Amino acid sequence: MRNYARWSRGLWLVLILGGLSIAGVLSVSSLTEDESTVETVEVQEYQGIKLGSVDDFRENSIAGVQTIDIDTYRLVVDGLVEQSASYTYGALLEMPHHEKMVTIFCVEGWSVRGLWEGIPLPELLALSQIQSDANTVIFHAQDGYTTSLPLDFVVERNLIIADRINGITLPPANGFPFQLVAEDKWGYKWIRWLTRIELSDDPAYRGFWETRGYSNEGSTDGSIFGD
Repeated sequence: MRNYARWSRGLWLVLILGGLSIAGVLSVSSLTEDESTVETVEVQEYQGIKLGSVDDFRENSIAGVQTIDIDTYRLVVDGLVEQSASYTYGALLEMPHHEKMVTIFCVEGWSVRGLWEGIPLPELLALSQIQSDANTVIFHAQDGYTTSLPLDFVVERNLIIADRINGITLPPANGFPFQLVAEDKWGYKWIRWLTRIELSDDPAYRGFWETRGYSNEGSTDGSIFGD
């Protein structure tokens, strides 16, 4: 009987300790889940203006959503510069960031207003010392997509390459780690999965959709096709 009592007390002790252990695991798991979901909660409005959501974007890339290994990722700045550069993701995150509320307009008829946060391109390019004969910025993406913009436009509008939208890290479907915020330009100028920024003296350069008949200027107040 005493042996049974000892066994019984031992069993209850195991159950109690096991319960505490399980409760502890659940608590940690719950906390971890809560912490991980904080980053996915988007800001819904900015300065009293309603924002869109990352879920409002349509998937229309040329090769599907790209998955980039952030440990090996490099953003290259080269071409007509005095000093080519290759930046890690961590180094880019340390650079000064600006916020802009900008709406992207797609030629397919949809639009999304977002609060974008990223690195001002003029500041990034200045680090490589742009050569005097450069007049065009050519953007290259992980999937082979390219597009271009006049250097003057990039500088005058202080365009940014965004790593955050609506207060969260840019999701892969939206171009993680960086998307160009090409304000007042059609969506095909908003290149995603940016891997290289090339300075050029060729204003006639045409990217993926531009070689297929879309306007090289790409302004939302102009024609979609040709120029």
